[in-house]
Amino acid sequence: MDGTRKSILIVLAFFSIYFIWGSTYLLNKIVVSEVAPFFLAGIRFASAGVLIFIIAKFLKISLKATKKQILNSAFAGFLFLVYGNGVFVWALKYVDSGFAALIAATQPLFVIFLMRILHGSKIKTKSIVGVVFGFIGMYLLVSQDTLSLNKDSIIGILMIFSCVLSWSYGSIFVSKSDLPKNFFVATGYQMLFASLLLTLLSLVFNETWLMPTQWSLNAKGSMLLLIVFGGVVAFTAFNYLLKEVSTEKVSTSAYVNPVIALFLGWYVLDEQITMQSIVAALTLLTGVYFINSKKKIVIFSRFKK
Repeated sequence: MDGTRKSILIVLAFFSIYFIWGSTYLLNKIVVSEVAPFFLAGIRFASAGVLIFIIAKFLKISLKATKKQILNSAFAGFLFLVYGNGVFVWALKYVDSGFAALIAATQPLFVIFLMRILHGSKIKTKSIVGVVFGFIGMYLLVSQDTLSLNKDSIIGILMIFSCVLSWSYGSIFVSKSDLPKNFFVATGYQMLFASLLLTLLSLVFNETWLMPTQWSLNAKGSMLLLIVFGGVVAFTAFNYLLKEVSTEKVSTSAYVNPVIALFLGWYVLDEQITMQSIVAALTLLTGVYFINSKKKIVIFSRFKK
């Protein structure tokens, strides 16, 4: 693949994980209001996985994978889609989509700490500054009087944090693990394994299976968008980027996702956006910027001349 084509693919892939994933918070919120969360996720990823393999066969892309690659795909599917996404969707029953997106924006903080713990990566001064901003932002976010936290919403918030941790570890795992060489095929395996586990969870939790024919038109349309764009397009782009650029750069989707989710949640679902939420978002994203920025911080530079 020549350099120009590769650069275009990387730009398009970033666009997918920035803007398409930013809209999935709203889409999941619409569907989960009618459909049980694990059942929803199971259908979504089973459909997307089958669609990926059909496209791969049509394009004559080999689906072959070693035992190790399949096991790694299954584990990645669990981290990303079963826990990172399936449990996240469950938590949206108790938390606004825009608010959940802001919590998800802490992902780069988790990535930094996990890379330090797992690989001994040095935490730079600007990263420490970013972490401080991140914690201040999260405090502002969850301390609002208008948030009206109850037992269910607190559980939802804690579960979302655990989902972000799972997704962050998954990002590091995939960037360094042995997966099927074709990122499109790797995505398909992750989704099929995840759909099996999510369906099993749905049975364990005795969820009510409401067939698509009983869904509203909005729910059907949202699910279609989740399968095609949120699943096939954006998740394939995500797997591609994890192999082409650094994990920290991929996690910068946390810059844009909350902004898109907040706006759509306000515009479509009339979710409330308070001034404190806006300040919290700016503070949190400032922290994320410091963590990912390549610029060095020079403290009291004029005294060093």
